[in-house]
Amino acid sequence: MQKFVNRKNELACLESQYNSTESSFVVLYGRRRVGKTALIVEFLKTHSNSIYFLATEESEPQNLNYFKSQVADFTGNELLKTATVDWQTVFKALIDYKTETKKVIAIDEFQYLGISNSAFPSILQKIWDTILKDANIMLIICGSLVSLMKSQTLDYSSPLYGRRTAQINLKPIPYKYYHEFYDTKPDDNLLPFYAVTGGVPKYIEMFQGYVKEDFYKAIEDNILNEHSFLFEEPYFLLQKEVTEIGSYFSLIKAISMGNHKLSDIAANLELKQTGLTKYLKVLMDLNLIERDVPITEKYPEKSKSGLYRITDRFITFWFKFVYPFRSFLERGEKEYVLEQIKKGFVQNYLSFVYEEICREKMWDLSSKGIWDFRFERVGRYWGGKIGEIDIVVIGEKSNAIILGECKYSSSPKGLSVLHELQKKKDAMQKLTNANDVRYIIFGASGFTQGLIEEASKDNTITLIESEFPSYL
Repeated sequence: MQKFVNRKNELACLESQYNSTESSFVVLYGRRRVGKTALIVEFLKTHSNSIYFLATEESEPQNLNYFKSQVADFTGNELLKTATVDWQTVFKALIDYKTETKKVIAIDEFQYLGISNSAFPSILQKIWDTILKDANIMLIICGSLVSLMKSQTLDYSSPLYGRRTAQINLKPIPYKYYHEFYDTKPDDNLLPFYAVTGGVPKYIEMFQGYVKEDFYKAIEDNILNEHSFLFEEPYFLLQKEVTEIGSYFSLIKAISMGNHKLSDIAANLELKQTGLTKYLKVLMDLNLIERDVPITEKYPEKSKSGLYRITDRFITFWFKFVYPFRSFLERGEKEYVLEQIKKGFVQNYLSFVYEEICREKMWDLSSKGIWDFRFERVGRYWGGKIGEIDIVVIGEKSNAIILGECKYSSSPKGLSVLHELQKKKDAMQKLTNANDVRYIIFGASGFTQGLIEEASKDNTITLIESEFPSYL
């Protein structure tokens, strides 16, 4: 059974909508397997006067019959089961049935209703305006095809535009809650598992039995195995969202192999930059990639320094280590592919995931009061003579910044890491107008005695150590 973890903010949003004195209309959407249904089910546990309806890819009349049957059971209206009715009549029967507490109507995989009948959003709009809006009910519509959910419910052109009272774009579980899936301590190093599964509950569930046993065996069994659903998962994620799946696969592969500038992506694909714009926009709308700019940019949307990065951890891993070796896997050479993963996993992949987690960790450290100023932005910097800085924090309404490095390796880090950061101090002060500079270094295998002693004498230096797992 899939374990329910976190989602406190999302549950609080749903509770707030439920407690409204007026009807509420919540749109819930997100990628497949991210836990949307689990969120609805968890919410409905404390609200018994509810109907959960899962739409299917069958015809609209079939879905209407299924919904009608559920409403008939809920209301005890036996005549409704055999009556020939439309959607409006069924909703009217549901609203007319009196309950002591507010009724909740949850429609999952809503987009299938719009696929079977393109006019269904208009039908629901009429039902909302004439029946539901003034009935003090809660309507939740949920879907996993992000592009369709946006076009059917959120876009300005949708008949339902402006009706929603809240929307939840459900994202993967953040790393700081990851240990709750495995019943381990918060400090246990599960980063390699996270780097493969991301925060997608269904993927995490498949790796639960391998913690601290055989990490690479988990990859072999659950991803490289041609009978595992993860073997071709990216195809299923994209095939209903886009029409030119080959073009999108080529683009994602180019980014996963280290081509982050628009010019580099275009050169890799032997295409003009202008021809990539629409594909990149679609992938950003699907929350699969993002455009990142140096933290010091005042006008990010106009920046020429933007880099495109894949945001989905499993997608990144699959395109980096599985997709390029499909021909070997199809010939049954799993051992060879697994050996290539072992060779490149830490240095070419995990170290970059570690940087992302360290940047996320900065907000948690800030909330503990480690620094005497609040953060405005946390990001990174690259460009010019300064080069790259893994972590840059700009203080809120202050002249303070933090410069940081993240080192994920099996050897302790020493004074040279600090000295490299300190060399960039003057240039970063000019860019940010800061006169108060602090430093932070994350090390997966600790620090040399020299660096520890230096940090003990200088309160502008913070060292954060994490364990480098033995199973790597």
